[in-house]
Amino acid sequence: MFACEDTNDFDDGGGNSISTIEIPSPIGTIFAGGTDRGIFFLEFIDEKNRENQVEKLEKIFCNKLVYGSCMYFVALANQLDEYFDGNRKRFDIPLVFQGTDFQIATWNALNDIPYGETRYYQEQAIAVGNHKAVRAVANANRKNRISIIIPCHRVIGKDGSMTGYAGGIWRKEFLLKLENGAPYEA
Repeated sequence: MFACEDTNDFDDGGGNSISTIEIPSPIGTIFAGGTDRGIFFLEFIDEKNRENQVEKLEKIFCNKLVYGSCMYFVALANQLDEYFDGNRKRFDIPLVFQGTDFQIATWNALNDIPYGETRYYQEQAIAVGNHKAVRAVANANRKNRISIIIPCHRVIGKDGSMTGYAGGIWRKEFLLKLENGAPYEA
C-alpha cells in the first residue's frame, strides 16, 4: 500500500480509495477528494506537477486517489461557484480532517475569521490559546489540505504582507480581493 506521511495510520473508513474530481475556477483547476464521510482535500492542481501532487496526497491520506464520484461533489462544485460569484460566505459540506489536535484546532479557528477579514498569525495563535505558537500556527496553516473552505488565505503577516499560501500568493491576493467585493480580472 502507501507509506503514510504521519506515524499514525489513517483510514478513510470506507475502503482503500478516495474519489477525486477536478473543478474549474477563475484562478485555476481545483482538485478535490472525498468519500461518503466528506471532503478530504481541496487544492489547486498544477498541471506540470500533477503526478507529484497526487503521490503526495496518497501518502498523506494512505489511500489511492481515483477519479470517481462522491456524494458531495455536486454540492461542492455548486458552493464553489457561488463563492467565486460572491454569493457564498460559508460552506456547509462535511469535511474530514487528518492532523494533530493542535492542527485541527488551528483549522477550526480559521473558520472563525469572518468572510472578507484577515488576521495576523499572532492573532491566530491567540485564538488557539497559545500566543507564543505563531510558527506552529503558520505550519498548521501550511498543512491545511482544504483550501478556500478552511480559509487559511485570510491569515497574513503582521506587516500586512501576503505570506505563505500553497496555492500561490497571487491566488491568496485574488481570494482576499474577491471577499472584499473587488471584481476579478480574467
